[in-house]
Order: sequence, then C-alpha cells, then structure tokens
Amino acid sequence: MKKCLIWANGESPPKSLVKKIIKLGYDQIICADGGANSAYAFGFVPNYVVGDFDSVSPKVLTAFEKSSEIIRYRRQNDTDVEKALKLAIAKKFRRAVLIGATGDRLDHSLCNLGVLLKYRDKIDITMVHGKTGAYVLQGEIEFKTTPGEIISIYAFDDKTKIKSGGLKYPLKNISLPFGAKESTSNVATGGKVKLEITAGKVIIVRELKALFENGFFF
Repeated sequence: MKKCLIWANGESPPKSLVKKIIKLGYDQIICADGGANSAYAFGFVPNYVVGDFDSVSPKVLTAFEKSSEIIRYRRQNDTDVEKALKLAIAKKFRRAVLIGATGDRLDHSLCNLGVLLKYRDKIDITMVHGKTGAYVLQGEIEFKTTPGEIISIYAFDDKTKIKSGGLKYPLKNISLPFGAKESTSNVATGGKVKLEITAGKVIIVRELKALFENGFFF
C-alpha cells in the first residue's frame, strides 16, 4: 500500500517523531507550501513541494529545485493542504500522515480537521498533533488498543449513530452531534475496541503512543 507524509505549514512535531513515522513506510514526503521550510530546517528532502508558494522561503525552493518536484498552483479555491492531498490521491497513495496541520491559527486547525472528513473516501489520513493522532472512521471497525488508552470520539449530526464495545463508557447506538454531546476522554478497557457507525462518519482522537504500539493506523 502506497503511503506518504504530508507536511503542512503549522507547528511541526519533533524531528525524532518525523523519523519514526517515516520508518513506518511514510517515506514519500509531500510538502504543502511553507511545510517545506520545516522539512528544510530538519534536513529532510521532500519528493514534492506544492502550493501557491505564498509562505515557502525562496531560499528553500532553490535548495529543493533539483531534488524535488516543485508544483505551483495559482488557484485559491482550495488550501495548500488540500492541494497536497489531491496530489497524493492522483499519485495513488492510499494512506497519509498529516503533520504541521495545527498551530497558532485556530481557523487553519479547524479547516484541516474538516479536510479529514472531506477526503476520507479517497485517502485514509491520520493527523498528528502533540501526543495525539486523529482520523476518520465509518461503518463497522475493530482496532487494537492499549488497555487504559484514552480515546475520544466526535460526530457531527444527530443522524450518525455509534455503538461501541471495549470502552469504559459504552456508546449504545447514540448520536454525538458536535456542540451538543461528545465522548471525550473515554477509555479502552482491553486490547481492542469495536465501533459500529451508521449513517455518517466520526473523528476519533487517540494517544499517539498507543497508535505506534498497535499498528499506527487501525
């Protein structure tokens, strides 16, 4: 399965964590505009640099012009992260880890969470921030967990129903409309959690340490 790392222009994780993700096979790097600045500062060479180039340093572009494919998009109807994701989809990557997608702009962070939902049917994305990772789930799924792992689940309307097994606070075919009800800081009771999600999608937030221990994705 083709996997890639998408590097956005927000707060980057430590270099050691980036290396750890790359070792899991996410070794094709797509930098979304100013994400190339962080890759350059950390000593990583991306395969692609894409965006409208309003935030990447000219020095960085020059440094990468012989080693990376530089793709400039002038359109403004999508974000640089979306441009990077569309490239990943066109290149037939099936899984992506998104880093640098959060930071000091709350609107950017919310937008990038929305991107997880928007492109879920075309590519599986795990967004990494701090000590957590977030991704989208739908349908019936069972995944490995570490007992005691904190797991939070967010849905977005009252039509989406969630049933759970393996959580301390069971979800019994209930809805979790955003802004009304949520399952924040639920806890895995054993080595696996099962979710049944009908009529919609949810964002799940898990401890990054547990993701690495249990296969990173799901």
